[in-house]
Amino acid sequence: MARTVLNQADITRALTRIAHEIIESNKGTQDLVLLGIPTRGVTLAQRIAGIIQGIDPDAPAALSGSLDVTMYRDDLSRTRTRTPAPTALPTSIDGKTVVLVDDVLFSGRTIRAALDAINDIGRPRAVRLAALVDRGHRELPIRADFVGKNLPSSTDERINVRLQEIDGEDSVSIEALA
Repeated sequence: MARTVLNQADITRALTRIAHEIIESNKGTQDLVLLGIPTRGVTLAQRIAGIIQGIDPDAPAALSGSLDVTMYRDDLSRTRTRTPAPTALPTSIDGKTVVLVDDVLFSGRTIRAALDAINDIGRPRAVRLAALVDRGHRELPIRADFVGKNLPSSTDERINVRLQEIDGEDSVSIEALA
């Protein structure tokens, strides 16, 4: 049985806090690009971009995009078949601060794949990481710069992020694997 750990209001507060932290860390919104990792990371990047644009009227209109990491993953042979999603950059990432956005940070392997993908696209000034949920269990030396909720969990548990735009509701729940 799943236990809800974040509801819609909690998610909104977390994303608003992350948006403020990104602006503060970047000293404004100049040369800032948010790249969401499909699927839910793209939606979260769009939401964070909207919040940032509401805070800073000088923020770029094209602030968020998506970064497909499918072909950069090191577990393609061990996981279900993935359909690549197109990478959509709002602007060149050269010389910019890129904030990768994902829903759950777990082993760090998806982020490693994202770093490889970015390396093939351009040369940003800096790369940061925002995650709605950090559940621990890192296999690589990767940590998020901006975290909505630290949620220590067992490897025998699953974190489910549901977003209105995709799933019809906003929630984060944790459940035991069967």
